[in-house]
Amino acid sequence: MLLLADGDRRTLATRLEQAWRDGCTTAITTPQEAALLAAALPAEVDPAWGAAVVLGTGGSSGARRWCLQPLAHLQLAVDATAHWLREIHLDPARLELFNPLPLQHVSGLMPLLRARRWGAVLHWLSPEQMRQPECLPPAQGEAVISLVPIQLQRLLESQAGQRWLAGFSVIWVGGAALPAALAQQCRRLGLRLAPCYGSTETGAMVAALAPHQFLAGIAGCGHPMPHAQLRLDSSSGSLQIKAPSLGLGCLEAGQLQPLPLHQGWWSSGDRARLTADGWHLEGRLDGAIQSGAETVFPDQVEQRLLALSRSVSLPLAELLLLPEPDPSWGERLVALVKPAAVGADVAQDLLAALAALALELPPSQRPRRWLLCPALERTALGKWERGRWRGWLVSQAAATP
Repeated sequence: MLLLADGDRRTLATRLEQAWRDGCTTAITTPQEAALLAAALPAEVDPAWGAAVVLGTGGSSGARRWCLQPLAHLQLAVDATAHWLREIHLDPARLELFNPLPLQHVSGLMPLLRARRWGAVLHWLSPEQMRQPECLPPAQGEAVISLVPIQLQRLLESQAGQRWLAGFSVIWVGGAALPAALAQQCRRLGLRLAPCYGSTETGAMVAALAPHQFLAGIAGCGHPMPHAQLRLDSSSGSLQIKAPSLGLGCLEAGQLQPLPLHQGWWSSGDRARLTADGWHLEGRLDGAIQSGAETVFPDQVEQRLLALSRSVSLPLAELLLLPEPDPSWGERLVALVKPAAVGADVAQDLLAALAALALELPPSQRPRRWLLCPALERTALGKWERGRWRGWLVSQAAATP
């Protein structure tokens, strides 16, 4: 059963919960990625999977993948979160949960599961509401919310947003690194942030920093949740996780590829370090970037854009995507473009056409800038000297008045 996240989330949630009551496996994605997901799904779902969900994930191998998560595993993560909340003197059953995140992401799915399992109140927040904080329903009593840094940044841009955030007992922030300046602003405002770490494969949070620790100036994402163990792979520096909430694996071309485990430990592909205050994440090991809380693989986006350009016969010779820092998104892609034909008008038309094609991609994968680079070329082995072209990108920025 494939559900497209292109309508009302309440309706989508109702269909999903009915599928689970029937013991079915359901896949959720956006219309833009429906074809990719459909190609990964088997012709017939294995009934042994039972009530489960398939969600997109960046994975740890440098590819867009589709993770199979049994409902029972996710519920174990929900129970661990309840234990964590009780440790900071909050009763899960008395909470109000606010959910501004999409259901095709594990961070947007978990508030639904938490509300149902705890008997808590759930408020759905639309993107339109999030853009108008003065119209958001107030957080009364004991309220919690999960945000990604870009959402937090936008809310802090207005006094209405700041006042609204001040009503929350816990503001989980994950999906991307929390900029230090943003953290300091939240501390000055007394906002009860709980920076956290998790992924689709882990069933969302496996580590979180308590709000009182955040307000005391502690950085990082805290210590493991009650159901999880974390350690470092000594050979690669990758953060490894052992938890009963780990997914069964990822679907590829109709086959389930079990999650690669070594004695129960899964390597996340994220760099990390451990201090007395807890875990600190230091970026990806596989070349992926975090953009607006999405894991983005520039190589894959290049291939998608090249295929789209060929489908409409654009005069494109080469395309290279590079990340650059962005204060709200973490990182955004920049496109270096080499036209296959000469002429200023042709080049500008090409850039406009590519930007239009990129609208078929999720927002996190759309380059924010398109730069003409007539000298763009690969090595004799057909590879990119990314360091060289990053230098070119820096030089262009330096030359801009």
